[in-house]
Amino acid sequence: MTKRRSGWDLLVILGPALLLIIAGFALAFQFVKPAPPRHIVMATGSESGAYYRLALQYQQVLARDGIELELVKTAGSTENLELLQEPGGRVELAFLQGSSGLGGNIEEVYSLGSLFYEPLWIFWRGSPPKTETAIRGRTIAVGEIGSGTLQALEVLFTANGLSSDQYTAVNLGGESAAQALIEGSVNVAGFVSLYGAPAIQRLLQAGNVSLLPFNRADAYQRQYSFLSKVVLPRGLVNLEEDLPPQDIPLVAMVANLAARDSLHPALVALLLNAAKEIHGSGDLFSAPRQFPSTEHVVLPLNPDAERYLTKGPPLLQRFLPFWLAILIDRLTVLLIPLLTLLFPLFKIVPPAYRWRVRSRIYRYYDELLDVEAALHNVPSAEELARCDKRLVELEQKLNEVSVPASHADTLYNLRLHLKLVHDRLVEINTATTGAGA
Repeated sequence: MTKRRSGWDLLVILGPALLLIIAGFALAFQFVKPAPPRHIVMATGSESGAYYRLALQYQQVLARDGIELELVKTAGSTENLELLQEPGGRVELAFLQGSSGLGGNIEEVYSLGSLFYEPLWIFWRGSPPKTETAIRGRTIAVGEIGSGTLQALEVLFTANGLSSDQYTAVNLGGESAAQALIEGSVNVAGFVSLYGAPAIQRLLQAGNVSLLPFNRADAYQRQYSFLSKVVLPRGLVNLEEDLPPQDIPLVAMVANLAARDSLHPALVALLLNAAKEIHGSGDLFSAPRQFPSTEHVVLPLNPDAERYLTKGPPLLQRFLPFWLAILIDRLTVLLIPLLTLLFPLFKIVPPAYRWRVRSRIYRYYDELLDVEAALHNVPSAEELARCDKRLVELEQKLNEVSVPASHADTLYNLRLHLKLVHDRLVEINTATTGAGA
């Protein structure tokens, strides 16, 4: 009986408070950030290209955190950018060549950081010329339509005063371009690719093909901010045969990881964690921990990516699994109404609970005080009998009163006061009876 009544009192007091808290949570939940998607679509490049092979590594790393990375094969960097800008398109992520954004009106696409150097390789049949101007009058493979190779070559051709009518461009890239150069159907082949690309490796070891050294790489680097000078070391291709026979300077662009502005912010840190794992150890042209970086970005840098690259991963993601960290981060907004409501409730509920419990006791004090007041006058025998009956009834009522143990002292005090009044009644009754005798 006591426990049931105490539980009811607690429910009466806490019920409205709990309903108020639930309403506050329901309102605040409207402002909770949506959970990140578990599926992302990424534009890569041709299946034989470096972008696609790197995307497969991203796919494996992201899968560890339950993110499915769908890969869309493309011709290359230029098509990747077009897909990112396509209204309502599915592609949210892509690799972009370092010069892809030049001269274009780029909207709603941001860089998540630079990832690695991509040298511009120009291979010639026979011995290479001294400068790039020798391309005049030649047939050159400039990559597939939609790749970024032609765009990069055009920058160099324009810098050397070459117009598009002074050479013949053929849209071949990758292995097809390498084969055409070896067979002689083109005189020159240009590539923007990593050192390990199959076409690059094949041409570096082909006997009738030479790699053009960019002897003026320093000049290119100073004129174009997106170009960097890198060096292919002597003997790297084959130490036994001393290939190449000397250091070869090259110019390189820096590939960027780009995303739509609709990409969920929580995925930015996850993608950059993957980028750090894949590119952070360095390669032939970059030092360890040089990438990912805020340098050499050709698009506006995503604010979340900038915070990551300058200050490190979000605090929760440093110590917790990705989805747990995201859940806690999303629910922090609920702490605002919780704290706002709990602070006054902590002050109101305990006094309200005490008042409700004690009110069941204090209401009997009025009746006891009436009896005591009647005894202060000179009561008649009939009045004494009525007072005695009221005290007996009051005692019976108190026997049915239940309170928590923490408030039992109040009930016991009332019973003690009841006994005092009863003793007073007995004393008066004895004195009245003796006087009558």
